[in-house]
Amino acid sequence: MEKSTLIGVFGGVAAIGVGMALKGADPHTLINPAAFLIIIAGTAAAVFNAFTMKGLKKFPKLVKIIFCGKKFMPKQEILEIFVSLAKSAKQGGVVAIEKRAQEIEDPFLRSSLIMVADGFDADFISDTIESEIKQMEERHRSGALIFAQCGMYAPTLGVLGAVIGLIAALGNLSDIDQLGHSIAAAFVATLLGIFTGYVLWHPFANKLKQISQEEVEIKKMILEGALALQSGASSIAMEAKLQAFIPLSERRSQRGDDAENKEEEK
Repeated sequence: MEKSTLIGVFGGVAAIGVGMALKGADPHTLINPAAFLIIIAGTAAAVFNAFTMKGLKKFPKLVKIIFCGKKFMPKQEILEIFVSLAKSAKQGGVVAIEKRAQEIEDPFLRSSLIMVADGFDADFISDTIESEIKQMEERHRSGALIFAQCGMYAPTLGVLGAVIGLIAALGNLSDIDQLGHSIAAAFVATLLGIFTGYVLWHPFANKLKQISQEEVEIKKMILEGALALQSGASSIAMEAKLQAFIPLSERRSQRGDDAENKEEEK
């Protein structure tokens, strides 16, 4: 579960509710079916007009990623795999790499290692993996764009909802008390439009971009590891090369761990 999303959503709702109460406005005013219909259904209609059905089919999956997160192989684990493979390749050659590749669950890492084991040159491996990364980035960009567009449409529809509400309110000027309530209700659509646009949709798009960037970094790390393995890099060179992808605070020296293990064996 992505806790930050839940904190953001419930925090945003709480901020609006408490803020309205402190300002003397009745939070129950927000319970306005017409406003919800205009904002939610109107935003959905606009998105359907803007995107193809093929693109919108991934919307439920994107929502799941936003609320449940997406698990990636830790960078430290990737480093340890490549350092171990560099050692094994020095002794067993490509056979050792191919054998280890079959044991790896991650399909991207497995396919990268298989290309190395099959003897493809560095240019082919680099071009193939970089092309796959670019295609993935484009898919992720189009997914985040759906939420970004929702964030653009919702506030505008909020203004449209307010106009509709004012038309209804001004149609009955004989009851002054009811006129006040009607005008207040008219602006609920504007509030909902701005809230969903700038507290939900735009932040959701930003979160998807961050998750995408994290995945891109991991895949680029795998690419660098595969190229180093193909060139016959030593385990020390492999570690030095891949540690650049790991923040200083998270780095753990594989050589230090090996030394500790040897001391324990003694």
